[in-house]
Amino acid sequence: MTTSYELAHPQALESEAVHIFREVAATFAKPALLFSAGKDSVVMLHLAAKAFWPAPMPFPLVHIDTGHNFDEVIEYRDRVVEQRGLRLVVGEVQDDIDAGRVVEDPRTGRNRLQTTTLLRTIREHGFDAVFGGARRDEEKARAKERVFSFRDEFGQWDPRNQQPELWRLYNGRHRKGEHIRVFPLSNWTELDIWTYVEAEGIELPSIYYAHRRGVVRRDGMLLADTRFLPRTPHDEPFTTTVRFRTVGDATCTGCVESTAATPAEVVAEVAATRVTERGATRADDRISESGMEDRKKEGYF
Repeated sequence: MTTSYELAHPQALESEAVHIFREVAATFAKPALLFSAGKDSVVMLHLAAKAFWPAPMPFPLVHIDTGHNFDEVIEYRDRVVEQRGLRLVVGEVQDDIDAGRVVEDPRTGRNRLQTTTLLRTIREHGFDAVFGGARRDEEKARAKERVFSFRDEFGQWDPRNQQPELWRLYNGRHRKGEHIRVFPLSNWTELDIWTYVEAEGIELPSIYYAHRRGVVRRDGMLLADTRFLPRTPHDEPFTTTVRFRTVGDATCTGCVESTAATPAEVVAEVAATRVTERGATRADDRISESGMEDRKKEGYF
């Protein structure tokens, strides 16, 4: 009689991610972890801590700050960094606006401007590998992404110029000036993330759970009525019970009406939905049919 040992689905995903973190630490000289305090980056941080426990994480966190963040998210970011004793590198979009490297258009927000700030931050700190929380189920351009995503000396992504990953063997080879984006959560889904959050008891920013908030309805989406959102003559603000499925720039991140106030309730809600969080709540992904892919080719997350 032979005995086989198989991990349950959540444990298999965790094991894969832990292996990826350790592979990068062993292969690259100066990696970093992109941390927006969104649910995916929080789960990444949790996995990275597991991967190197009891030693401290051998790389810093990097936040590309548009300056238009939700207050709850920034409070959570700073608290987690202090509690865990982590190093945080913040790339400010405002610095690039002030230096004239990018030009702000109030009608489109600052989300796209993050690309210039991200590439500048990678270059200034000499990072050769950058962990990101993108998942293949989020958006069709991200479905093309490899776990180790090669970026050229300009930080650009060419989907036709990527290394094969047969048998989960990862190739981190690159020349000076080039770098690799690494996606440990590639094979996770939104439901996997929330199932893991519930099982591990991971704390998230409060805006991921149902709360009362002032909103405006635009293009079929509910946007938070914040100090960063320019009003239009057609806006009719109202207050309702919502939660956020994803976190980004406050001017383009929508919320959904929901009463889910616990991880278990969110799991049940996500299990019933048929639209990904980016498809449902990110206005910046609606600029064109290939909006995300075009931005990734420029060096976006």
